[in-house]
Amino acid sequence: MLTHFLYRSHAPSLLFSRTFSSSSTLFVKGVSFSSTEETLTQAFSQFGRVLGVDVIMDEVRCRPKGFAYVTFSSKEEAAKALLELNGQLVDGRVVILDTTKAVKQNRPDSKPKHAVEGVPNSQNLATPEN
Repeated sequence: MLTHFLYRSHAPSLLFSRTFSSSSTLFVKGVSFSSTEETLTQAFSQFGRVLGVDVIMDEVRCRPKGFAYVTFSSKEEAAKALLELNGQLVDGRVVILDTTKAVKQNRPDSKPKHAVEGVPNSQNLATPEN
């Protein structure tokens, strides 16, 4: 039988301490296909008041794509969840958490989108010239 162990340091890293104050919304990667807004709300509510969960769905397969956004009532609650739940099992899968920030697209009628800090969006990428 093969057993996997996850090692987590309880000391916050410089990266985490730098990103804590940026957002009360967390990006959750590795979401189980069986996860729902309710199961994720239950898992994350132990760290604070969850204002909303946005499970990104695959419209063709009618199941989660494997990531979600969880919004807490405060940045401190999001930071606590980031430290405690990052790399842990949620609905049978190991989840990876990161902070997010709202990004408004150029269209005036568009809703703000979430972006993972440090990851360039498509607007910032150079396009090859012909």
